Amino acid sequence: MASAIGKSESKKSRDMKKKNKRLLYYCLAVVLLALAGYQGYQKNSFYKSAYNDELPTEQSTSSGQKEIQDGKEYQSTGDLSLLDVKLPAGLDNQTVCYKAITVYFNKSYRVPNCVAYELTSTMTSMADSKDAENRANYKFERDHDVKGCPDWWDYKDSGYTRGHMAPAMDMRWNKTAMEECFLMTNICPQLDEMNDGEWRHVEEAVHKWSRTAKRLIVFTGPIFSDDMDRIGKRYDIAVPERFFKVVYSPEQNRAIAFVMENKALPNSWTNYATTIDKVEELTGYDFLASLEDNVENVIESKENIKDWPKYYPRR
Repeated sequence: MASAIGKSESKKSRDMKKKNKRLLYYCLAVVLLALAGYQGYQKNSFYKSAYNDELPTEQSTSSGQKEIQDGKEYQSTGDLSLLDVKLPAGLDNQTVCYKAITVYFNKSYRVPNCVAYELTSTMTSMADSKDAENRANYKFERDHDVKGCPDWWDYKDSGYTRGHMAPAMDMRWNKTAMEECFLMTNICPQLDEMNDGEWRHVEEAVHKWSRTAKRLIVFTGPIFSDDMDRIGKRYDIAVPERFFKVVYSPEQNRAIAFVMENKALPNSWTNYATTIDKVEELTGYDFLASLEDNVENVIESKENIKDWPKYYPRR
């Protein structure tokens, strides 16, 4: 009799343990589901800071730029007329407005005259997030709607890399922006020693600066000369000897520019800082023309790398 009671109590104990174990698993599942829901809410809230989840509509910028993607319309944080560049009369140019960049393309040289875009702190945060677009998923493509645009293979075996004017690191926040920054209208021949050297360090600094500046206006392009080398099947793609980058922070009301030769550079990227006035002198372009003249003149004449947050690139 005692043995039967013992067995009964032992069975009850085992049943209770199983019940408690199932209850524990159930509670853990509820907690995990709650956490997943909270993270999803955070992610959605984060992306809504840059998107207006309304029905797709078309919003034109001063350049006629349409910014529609996946039913979400990107809301610019400011006046996009700042992206307008006045080019010299007679310079071959076709202005192409993509989702995130404006390309001033030269069909005679088969490279861009200049590429302009805005970079906000929200874009940078999205570009640096774990959900950002992966560069490895994108390939260089020709834009068949732009006359003179080369194919990706025109650079093959040329000794030059396909150098992004608007860098991919700034476009990872959006699929369309990434696809379009890999179009050959955004590309110039650059030596790898320059492209992956001090030039990359400038690009990384600009990327970092946008986090604290909230919004930057960026212009990048080649500086043409009369005796440029040529590459391509027909040797008609110009190889610029120098490149410029112009950076303007509307909130801080300050600007800086860089000019670098298309070669291995011996000094740190900060040594190539200059003024917008200098870049305008070298190119004949007029940047930030939509600003009041007295403001524009002051901003474009100053250069002080110490005014910008320090950046120490990985060597």
